[in-house]
Amino acid sequence: MGAATRAFLAMTGARLPLVQAPMANFAGTDLAIAAMGAGAVGSLPCAVLDAGVVVTQVAAVRAAVKGPLNLNFFCHKLGPAPDETAWRTTLSPFYADEGVAAPTDAPPLRRPFDAAMGDVVEAVRPEVVSFHFGLPDEDLLVRVKATGALVFGCATNVAEARWLAERGCDAVIAQGFEAGGHAGYFLAGHRPVGLIALVPQIVDAVHVPVIAAGGIADARGVAAAMALGAAAVQVGTAYLRTPEARPSAALRHRMETATADDSVFTNLFSGGLARGLRNRATDTLGAVNDTAPPFPYASAALAPLRAHAESEGRGDYSPLWSGQGVALASADSAAALTDRLGNAALSSGSL
Repeated sequence: MGAATRAFLAMTGARLPLVQAPMANFAGTDLAIAAMGAGAVGSLPCAVLDAGVVVTQVAAVRAAVKGPLNLNFFCHKLGPAPDETAWRTTLSPFYADEGVAAPTDAPPLRRPFDAAMGDVVEAVRPEVVSFHFGLPDEDLLVRVKATGALVFGCATNVAEARWLAERGCDAVIAQGFEAGGHAGYFLAGHRPVGLIALVPQIVDAVHVPVIAAGGIADARGVAAAMALGAAAVQVGTAYLRTPEARPSAALRHRMETATADDSVFTNLFSGGLARGLRNRATDTLGAVNDTAPPFPYASAALAPLRAHAESEGRGDYSPLWSGQGVALASADSAAALTDRLGNAALSSGSL
C-alpha cells in the first residue's frame, strides 16, 4: 500500500480506498449503507434534495451503519430563466407523436449549494463534503470546513485540480472522460481528458490524495488507476445494476446489453454536458443540440415526455446516465461489489 492510499484511509476512516459515487437520482440511502458497511466511503447525492430530506437521509444512514459518509453538492451558477421557445419548438414533434402537451409549470431545478445546505452540513456533520462544478463561495466553504468535514473537489483537468488544491481541498477527484453523469468542468469549458492521461498528471500537480473516477468498473480498472498514482477510486456506473441502486427501470434494462459505444455526451436532458446511453432523443436530435437551454433548465420541457415514456417502461426521453464501463457492471450486491473492488484497490496500492 502506497503512502497516498495510507493517507486517504487515515483521513477518511474508511477501511477500503473506494468512494461510492453519489449519482443523483440513481443512488440513495440503501447504496450508501451497503458501501459503508463494506468499508468504503458512502455518498448521498444532495444536489436534487431539499434540506429536510438530506437530514432525514443522513439519519437513516447513521442509524444503519458506521463509517465515513460523503454529502455531495453542485456548485453551478444559476442564471435567470432562459427563453425556451426554440427548445420547445425542437421538441414539438415529440409532443405531437406522444400525445402530450408541453409543460405549463416548471419542475424544481437543481439548486447550487447555499446557506440552507450549509446549515444542514453544520447540523449533521458528515465526514466528507464533495462538490461538483467547482466550490461554493468562500464564506460557505469556510462554514463547511469549520464542521471538521473533509472537502473533496472534482477536476477534469490539471488546471482545475490545482485550483481546488489551492483553495484547501483535502482530496481531488480526477474525473476522466469515461465517467458517467455530468462532467464536472468549471474553469475553461469542456475539455475532456481520458483517465489514463489525467490521473498521473494531477498526481504530479497537487500534494493531496487523488481519487480516480471514470470507467472503473472491475478489478483491472482499479489496478490501473492505482498504478497511475491514485490514492483511491470512485466507482459509479458499476453500482447501477446492484439491487441497492435506484436507476429507472428503462436504464436498468438497457444496461443489460449496453456497451461503451452506446455511451455519449449529451446536453439534451439538463442543458449540461453529461455522459449517458443513447436513446430516441439523442438519436433524433443529436446528442448535443444548440437549442437546449443551459444547465439546469433543459429538463423542464422534457419532463412530460419523460414521464409519459417511463410510464410505459421506455427511456426515450430520460437521462440514462452511465459511463463507458457500462458493459462491465454486474448485478452483484453493492456490498459484494464494494468488497471486491475495494480490496483490489487495497492490494494494488498507489505509487
